[in-house]
Amino acid sequence: MEPLASKIRPKNLSEFVGQKHLTGEGKPLNVAIKNKHLFSFILWGPPGVGKTTLAKIYANALDACLYELSAVSAGKADIRKIISEDTGDKPKILFLDEIHRFNKAQQDFLLPFVETGKITLVGATTENPSFEVISALLSRCRVFVLNELSKEEMAGIIKMTGFKLDKEAEEWLIAMANGDARQAITMLENASELYGKITKETLKDTLQSKFLRYDKQGEEHHNTISAFIKSMRAGQPDAALYYLARMITSGEDPKFIARRMVIFASEDIGLVQPTALVVANAVFRAVEIIGLPECGINLATGVVYLSTCKKDRSAYDAYLLAMEDAEAYGNLPVPLKIRNAPTKLMKNLDYGKGYEPYSKEDFLPDEIKGKKYFLPKA
Repeated sequence: MEPLASKIRPKNLSEFVGQKHLTGEGKPLNVAIKNKHLFSFILWGPPGVGKTTLAKIYANALDACLYELSAVSAGKADIRKIISEDTGDKPKILFLDEIHRFNKAQQDFLLPFVETGKITLVGATTENPSFEVISALLSRCRVFVLNELSKEEMAGIIKMTGFKLDKEAEEWLIAMANGDARQAITMLENASELYGKITKETLKDTLQSKFLRYDKQGEEHHNTISAFIKSMRAGQPDAALYYLARMITSGEDPKFIARRMVIFASEDIGLVQPTALVVANAVFRAVEIIGLPECGINLATGVVYLSTCKKDRSAYDAYLLAMEDAEAYGNLPVPLKIRNAPTKLMKNLDYGKGYEPYSKEDFLPDEIKGKKYFLPKA
C-alpha cells in the first residue's frame, strides 16, 4: 500500500510547499525547471523538507528518465546498470539519496559519468557536502541549501493530508515533527489507522520511540554543541559526556562531534599539552573506521581526556591578532632578506641577501615591525 506521503507528493512547483528561496519566481530551481536546464546539483538540508520531491519535479519537467538510489544500499553495480540502459534521447537523472553515505571509491567511480554527461546527478544529503562529497564531484555540482519548514508551512502540509485535527493536536504535531513534513504525515496516517481519530493523545500513543527535540540545522543543534564545547573548556567531563550522549541519542553524525574535538584540541588546549591534538585526531580516525554504536566509546574517552587537560589559548589568540593585521594592512611587502630567490634575477634584486636562519632580527614587514601577537602564559 502506497504511503500517504507518497500519495500527496506535489507533482509541480505550484503545489510545492517551502523553500521559496529556491523555488519562488526567478529563483534558481524555478528558473532551471522552467528553462529545462540540465545540470547536476546537490540538495543539502534536514530530513523531510522536500529533497526527493524537488528531484522528482525536476526530472519530470525535463522529461528525463529518473533513477532513484539510496547510497546506504547502492553500489557500483547499480551505477553500471543505469549506464547500460538505453533511454533513447531522454537524459538520465540519478537521484542519489544520502549521497554522503557513498564512500570515496564509490564517488570516484561515479565521477566520470557525471563529467561526460552520461548521468545527471541530483544528490540529497543531511550532512555538509563540503566534508562528505569528494572535491572533484562537488566542483561539478551546484549545491542548494534547503531550510527546515516553518510552522506555517507545516500547517499547510498537514491541511493537504485531509485529516481533521484540533488546534492542540496540530500544535503538538508541528512541534514534535520539528520541521520534518514526512514525519508529520506518517504520524497522522498511523494515528488514523490505529485509533480512527486524531488527537494529541492518539498522536502521542502512535510514537514507537521518544525522540529528543533536535535537528541538525536548527537552534537545538547549535545550543547542544555549544554546551558540549563549553563544558570541555570549563574542565567539566560529566557535563561534556551528558551533551555528547544527548547528541548521539538524537542522531548527530559522530564525525561532526569528532571534528569539533580536533578543533578544540588546538583552540583551547594548544601548547600546554600538544598531544591533545594527537589524541583528538586518533578519536576522529577511530570514529571513521568503527562507526556507531561502538565509536561512542572512543568519543567518550576523548571527551574525558580533553576536558581534564589544562587549557591554553595563547597560540589561537595570537593567530586571531595576526589575522586582524593581515586583513587591515593587506599584502605588505615581505622583507627582501627572507624572500625566496630561485632565479638569478631575484638574487640580483637582493632577494634572500643576508639571510641567517637563526637570526634574532624582526622579520615582520616594516609597517608592523615590533608587533607582538603571541603572548605565552606566564
